[in-house]
Formats: sequence, C-alpha cells, structure tokens
Amino acid sequence: MTPRAPSKQRLARVSATLQAIEATVPEPRCELDFSSPFELLVATILSAQTTDRTVNLVTPGLFAKYPNAEALAGAALSEVEALIKPTGFYKNKARNIVATAGRLVALHGGAVPESMAELVALPGVARKTANVVLGTGFGIASGITVDTHVLRVSKRLGFTRHTDPVKVEADLMRVIAPARWIATGHRLVLFGRYTCLARKPRCVGCACADLCPARRKLVGG
Repeated sequence: MTPRAPSKQRLARVSATLQAIEATVPEPRCELDFSSPFELLVATILSAQTTDRTVNLVTPGLFAKYPNAEALAGAALSEVEALIKPTGFYKNKARNIVATAGRLVALHGGAVPESMAELVALPGVARKTANVVLGTGFGIASGITVDTHVLRVSKRLGFTRHTDPVKVEADLMRVIAPARWIATGHRLVLFGRYTCLARKPRCVGCACADLCPARRKLVGG
C-alpha cells in the first residue's frame, strides 16, 4: 500500500518547526573530525554507542598510523583495538574497520564508494553511517541520518509515530524536501544533543515549544 501524502496542514507545521530548529541550530555540521571520506567512514563506524568527542580523541592516533584504506587493511587487529578501545565495543569495531578497509582496497581501489548500495555492503555500515558519509563526505542527499537523537526529536515533535530508524527516515523524507535532507539531518542531531535532551529537555526557552506536541507531557501543565 502506498503511504498517503502528508496533508497541507501537517507540511505547514513541519515547516514551521524546522524553521524554529534552524534558528536554534543556524550552522548545521557534523561534529566528527575528518579530512577525507575514508576518515569520515571510519569515524562514523567508531561513533556507534559512544560520543563524537570520544571518537575525536582516538582518531588522530589511528589515522596517523593508518592514513588510508591500504594501510588499515593490513593492520593487526590487536594494534587497532588498542588505539580505539575508549570508544567501547572495540573488538567488534576493530574487526569492522579493518574488514571495511580490505573491501575498499579489493573492490573500490581504496576509495570510498559514493552509493548507498555499495556502502551498506561494507562491514559495520548501515543506512545511518551511509547517509553520514554520502551527505557530509560527498554532498549527496541519499536520505536523512537517523541516530538516537533524531529518533527522539522526531517522535517528540510529531514528525513520526515509529521507533524503527528506517521507518522514521521514510516519514521524514516524505515531509522534508530533498534539498534540505543533509542540513536537516545535522540540525536534528544537534538539536537533540544540546536542546531536546533525553532526560531533561530544555523546553523553557526552546524555539519549538509552542509547536511541540510532547511539551506538556515533558514539562507538565
């Protein structure tokens, strides 16, 4: 069954809410440090279940030793594990980034591919990571990055009723123009990270307060 097109009223409310978020987050950006699509891909894989700040602490040492896919593909797992240990789940992450580097060398000449299908075929890469790499690394609007912050914000603001990231992304893509997917993804992440917090959202003074269906439940009254 084809999903119904969003109503004009819903589109207007989403647009107004996004304008409020734009005022709160005027400069949308990725907070991971990187200097190439390869570094962004590895950093995004490492960012699972940890903070960007932690990833940014370990990647300088990692990339100094393994600056490209060829170098990382030949790395000893134990050495990679030691370098990325602070990010948590480091054994699995080490296996994934070394295996991904090997795939990049074997299948893509060491370069990061620029398609969703090729990216999600790499170890440790799902749609979220692929969207980050395509949008931030290449400027390709393949979709909208949905992490835990975007899941929370999207549900609270009434953009979706779902909790599955793929379904949430589909809902967002139906109400947000493709030209805004990359910037909106960054804005929702930062809005959730610094304003619409999980435990104590900063509703007082929030630019979205009058548009947020969850505000009364979150702050009472």
